[in-house]
Amino acid sequence: MNRRALAVLLGVAVVSLLLLGGSFDQQSRLAMNTPVGGEGPRLVTIEPGTTLASLSRRLENEGFVSDNLYFRWRARWQGDAGRIQAGTYEALPTDTPASLLRKFVRGETKTFAVTFVEGTRFIDMLKTLADHPYIEHTLAGLDEAAIMATLGRPQERAEGRFFPSTYHFKAHTADRELLARALADMERRLDAAWQARRADLPYASPYEALVMASIVEKETARPEERAAIAGVFVRRLRRGMKLQTDPTVIYGLGEAYGGNLRRADLERDTPWNTYTRTGLPPTPIALPGQAALDAALQPADGEALYFVARGDGSHQFSASLAEHDDAVRRYQLRANR
Repeated sequence: MNRRALAVLLGVAVVSLLLLGGSFDQQSRLAMNTPVGGEGPRLVTIEPGTTLASLSRRLENEGFVSDNLYFRWRARWQGDAGRIQAGTYEALPTDTPASLLRKFVRGETKTFAVTFVEGTRFIDMLKTLADHPYIEHTLAGLDEAAIMATLGRPQERAEGRFFPSTYHFKAHTADRELLARALADMERRLDAAWQARRADLPYASPYEALVMASIVEKETARPEERAAIAGVFVRRLRRGMKLQTDPTVIYGLGEAYGGNLRRADLERDTPWNTYTRTGLPPTPIALPGQAALDAALQPADGEALYFVARGDGSHQFSASLAEHDDAVRRYQLRANR
């Protein structure tokens, strides 16, 4: 073959390679910048030790990339092959394989949330934690005492000790860690409220104030009434009167409570029955929120010693038993006819 023919063949080969390279690059750009689509967000979990090849194949199998070859090539070409971080990531319909690769390299893992609701109990918290699929469940099978021991509080009761709020976390965070955060949050808030408390309150300790806050939390859902209700209970404590609050009775009944509080229930003595016992019950009865903590330690002034539900979520407050009996006839007895 003469030199002229060889030059022609080399030229054709070079042009072909350039065309093929340009075509591959164009197809790669198209594939890597096409939205993954779908009806909503999806999750991608990358386990520690996952190789680029296995991740790329899984992304293709699950419909995140059209061809895993392009994803692998882009990762290697950009020098990202060894920089992909383990974790659980969220893929939005508007994400592209290129944007997912950036998330994987930057470690922009999905943040989850769990909410502990004001007025619920410790057993409700545990169920909320147990039901979340991205929480690591380390407390299953442990009773209350064992759980508190794992939190470094072996002699303390759990009820009411945790602040009800929304807590954000990464996938596979341990349930114990979330409880520890809620415990520390409540301690910080209770201490702040205690330091700012009114003088001469009938509480021997911040824990007693926490017990009162839990009762206030259960008695009303109306923010504007919390301080007034706390004021009623504080005045009753000062006078040695029984608190006579239904939520404490219900808590003491436990599983025996059938949803309808009867006179026999009010007469059934338990440590939490404030109709049969004076003073505060031995533990909180629910998770009090910030407003209830503030109300317990900043109760409203007034003369009222009684209150009764009006039936619309609000309460009628009375300074004397005669006024209270009249209010009961007006709002309770008529409603039950």
